[in-house]
Amino acid sequence: MTLHEPAAQPTETTRTRAAGPLHGLRIIELAGLGPGPWCGMLLSDLGAEVLRVDRPGDVGSLRTDLGASNGRQPAFVNDRGRRSVAIDLKHPDGVETVLRLVEQADALLEGNRPGVTERLGVGPEDCAARNPRLVYGRATGWGQEGPLSRAAGHDLNYLSLSGLLAAMGPAGGAPAIPLNLLGDYAGGGLMLAMGLLAALWEARGSGRGQVVDAAMIDGIALLGGVFYGQRQAGMHGLERGTNMLDGGAPFYSVYETADGGWMAVGAIEPAFFAALLDVLGLEPELAGAQWDRARWPWLRSRLSAVFRTRTRAEWESAFAGTDACTTPVLDLDEALRHDHALTRNSFIPVDGVLQPAPAPRFSRTPGAVQGPAVPAGTNTTPALIDWGFTPPEVDALRAAGAIV
Repeated sequence: MTLHEPAAQPTETTRTRAAGPLHGLRIIELAGLGPGPWCGMLLSDLGAEVLRVDRPGDVGSLRTDLGASNGRQPAFVNDRGRRSVAIDLKHPDGVETVLRLVEQADALLEGNRPGVTERLGVGPEDCAARNPRLVYGRATGWGQEGPLSRAAGHDLNYLSLSGLLAAMGPAGGAPAIPLNLLGDYAGGGLMLAMGLLAALWEARGSGRGQVVDAAMIDGIALLGGVFYGQRQAGMHGLERGTNMLDGGAPFYSVYETADGGWMAVGAIEPAFFAALLDVLGLEPELAGAQWDRARWPWLRSRLSAVFRTRTRAEWESAFAGTDACTTPVLDLDEALRHDHALTRNSFIPVDGVLQPAPAPRFSRTPGAVQGPAVPAGTNTTPALIDWGFTPPEVDALRAAGAIV
């Protein structure tokens, strides 16, 4: 077996200042949901000092993309590694406070609908007037312009208009609803992080900041570029579950085992498919059917029948050490205990909770989680002082109701 209980490890509860590749960058994050917090987490993990600006109404509470979590910290992975200040952006002194922070920052990121930060007085032009070098990152679903730019939406909506949702799912069935990984995180948060870093690099030479418009609808399209190209070249059909990478090919699919588990098969290359047939004990001549689409249903039935003869653990053992590209389908709990994850420390304890380790990895300036998620407003006084405010100024802002 390759699943084990996680080894006992010390719990990290104190905030550490990471010395990763982004050490020295100062970034303001206007608190939101989805791609913004995830982007802030990425940048913090890689060493940037990210200061999250929360709303006074959220003070004392932890936030999550999925609503209430009964006060359990594990749900707030995306908020880890940052300090939080609570500033009222509807108060003129609160707006001024953020603009003073902007003077000390390299970048700002926000995820509001177009026009919201402008109305609050902390839009791109307001911030550029105080800091011309500031890179202003904006994560939205539909982008800053276009007929849908001000419409509400979620990951599934952006994915649906990209054409890619229609391409996912079983043949003859409904489109499969994926987790919100493609829009919120890959198409939104990751594109925003890449855009911010690109603009920061450019600003080193030009001395000028700019606005980064990271629209999830654009990011999803970029992720799906190969499929748009294959479709226009006549290489990808519109019917779901009939193509090479959508589950249509028997050599790129999942198969149920005797105990109700599943094995994932990705034996695309001929050598890998030959190794698959060998482990399954099937005749090598079946390799001739690999690219014969007319024979795919028959080939799938042969593979399915064999996979159902053993348990998932037995197949995992049989495929170990081979190049058949066949692996067990683990659940979220099992993934934490897999040998490979344990060996690479893919999940690390943060405040007693196993969370994904910072990625990617660096040989000389490794990233590190700078601390657990904290309730909104936890660090208002010390953070403002660290960013240039005097204690009397902080006291005056609190007395005026601009900060909490």
